Amino acid sequence: MADWHPIESAVENPAGVWAMVAPDGREYGRIELRRVNGGELRYKVTRDGVVLGWASTLREACYRVHMVFLAAHGPGGGSVSDWGELTGRERRKAPSNPA
Repeated sequence: MADWHPIESAVENPAGVWAMVAPDGREYGRIELRRVNGGELRYKVTRDGVVLGWASTLREACYRVHMVFLAAHGPGGGSVSDWGELTGRERRKAPSNPA
């Protein structure tokens, strides 16, 4: 599986427009080839109609939208356990044993 790349999820139709397709067949992103700044070619990267950014290669564009797709499958933010620092319920230290 090490040779797989998100570009393999890209389905081109029509020419210059790629749909990023998940294994279940749903589109999870779109990439469009556009001319900008007097003729330079760039790839516009979108997900759910929101522009994620622009890329100079199709490979980079596929990677960008795929990373956002993967991030949507996990919990947002940091760890759920805060070890008490945020809630004020920090661990109690064992009483020292005066000997």
